[in-house]
Amino acid sequence: MFVILYYIIFVITLFYGVYFFISGWVGVLKKKRVRFKKADAKNHFAILIPARNEETVIENLIQSLKKQNYPENLYTIYVIPNNCSDKTEEIAIGGGASILHCDIETRTKGDALNFAFSKLKKKKEIDAYLVFDADNVVHPDFLARMNDCLESGYRVAQGFRDAKNPSDNWLSGSYTLFYLFQNVFFNHSRMALDGSASINGTGFMVKKEIIDEYGFDTYTLTEDVEFTGQCALRGERIVFVEEAVTYDEYPVSFQASWKQRKRWSAGILECMKRYSFSLFKNYFKTRELPSFDMSFVYLGPLMQVLGFLNIVMLCIFRITGVHLHDLFSYIFASGILFFVFSYLFGVAIEIFMLAYKGKKILPLMSGILLFPLFVATWIPINISCMIKKHTKWEEIKHNRSVEIKDVLS
Repeated sequence: MFVILYYIIFVITLFYGVYFFISGWVGVLKKKRVRFKKADAKNHFAILIPARNEETVIENLIQSLKKQNYPENLYTIYVIPNNCSDKTEEIAIGGGASILHCDIETRTKGDALNFAFSKLKKKKEIDAYLVFDADNVVHPDFLARMNDCLESGYRVAQGFRDAKNPSDNWLSGSYTLFYLFQNVFFNHSRMALDGSASINGTGFMVKKEIIDEYGFDTYTLTEDVEFTGQCALRGERIVFVEEAVTYDEYPVSFQASWKQRKRWSAGILECMKRYSFSLFKNYFKTRELPSFDMSFVYLGPLMQVLGFLNIVMLCIFRITGVHLHDLFSYIFASGILFFVFSYLFGVAIEIFMLAYKGKKILPLMSGILLFPLFVATWIPINISCMIKKHTKWEEIKHNRSVEIKDVLS
């Protein structure tokens, strides 16, 4: 019975992994790219920054937005303080931002955004919204590239999410690699495959008419991937704008990383319950790749736990003398050689990805070497989220005060 269970899980997880591996590499190796014509500045952006106790970092974000290569009269910066007990609001006003006072209870970032969208709905001059996290700094060409995107006919877009502290320690380096994987093997590759990118939290754009029509009704702790699934169900393509770069602060303490990734896993598991069946159904009805992709993305935490369970079963089979006859179990039986080969294969892909994007390798060496540990620590997080439902947003402290000129130098 356990052998049968092993093979059922093995086939499911193998198909899952092979799908993303092959589709990712095919997209990367394919020459096709989405092109945006350079356009005159026409669109008015409302820049939304939900902020909870961000007095240390928010001024640098506002100043990077003030230095955009885009007419100042065509964008307005709105800070949405929520649950603050520090000087976030005063600093934002001093930096020249407008304030949207959040007079409702906000449990998540999605709640704060939904509040802002409702407040700005009647402002006819707004063409599109841009969303950033308060700890970001933004490349000077970000707004210009999103304007090009809008003028090319696209209505939802995700920019390139990069790190402002990639070499602080192994954790920030691992986060840098994690988002590079998402940028390269998902968002970039999906553009080459005529698919749809994924919203990943910050540096994204959505045209106002979409929010006016559908609203921003997100319910989970991960409003970004939830909104991505909603776009897939509506047939709304999300385009990846690689030249629109946001620099994000990544955690350097394991405790902060644990809290953040627990929130991600809990939110994605909730998305799986809410949307996976509808997305599968929509895929078989329309044959549109984004619905299939997002239904699989939502299965990610479950697939990782099942893959771990397979490894545990293989160890038990080996101890108890149960012989299997598939190639994977034969390779696994080589013991330490299996893990060494898997580790080196992963390191090779990480180095390739950094070289592919023109990134320096040596400053990220600790992240490269310990990235498997970063991924492995997600297993207990996912198991925890499956056993106990997590609905509480926990604050992540941001202390890395970095100006845009320091990131670009």
